[in-house]
Amino acid sequence: MRIDILHGDLTTRAVDAIVNAANSSLLGGGGVDGAIHRAAGGELLEACRELRRTQLRDGLPVGSAVATSAFRLPARWVIHTVGPNRHAGQRDPALLASCFHESLAVASGLGARSVAFPAISAGIYGWDPAQVAEVAFDAVRSFSSSSSAGAASDSPLEVVEFVLFSEDTTAVFRSVFASSPEDS
Repeated sequence: MRIDILHGDLTTRAVDAIVNAANSSLLGGGGVDGAIHRAAGGELLEACRELRRTQLRDGLPVGSAVATSAFRLPARWVIHTVGPNRHAGQRDPALLASCFHESLAVASGLGARSVAFPAISAGIYGWDPAQVAEVAFDAVRSFSSSSSAGAASDSPLEVVEFVLFSEDTTAVFRSVFASSPEDS
């Protein structure tokens, strides 16, 4: 699985799936979440409301992921995941890793060949971008290893992008990736 690190706007990526750093309500918010909702149009909000009315009455738990159509975005799907909020005491890196792993599993289940991530929890949720990058790369490599070992051998995923809005965060992700033991 190839990993690309790009500076840019996640909402413009023509990949199979983009990942939304959502809040548990799934009803939009600020940052990446708000940008995705604005770009996708009101249909995305309605799809999220339907999820809340049916299968996610209590909201999407931290570390979980669920998909909707992408509506007006160039991607086919939006995979919503709720990152842990350090300011609220959610400091377990396993919760953060779960966001990446569960999003990859959902993407794979949809048949996606390419998926683009933001820096989940690195914004207002207070996680250090370097730690987010380390956790993200480990999760992608772990998912890829389990795929090649047969656990998820049906996974069509070929490309994972990290599309980062801030130049500083992009530089951090590139630095962490360059110093990783197994750069893909």
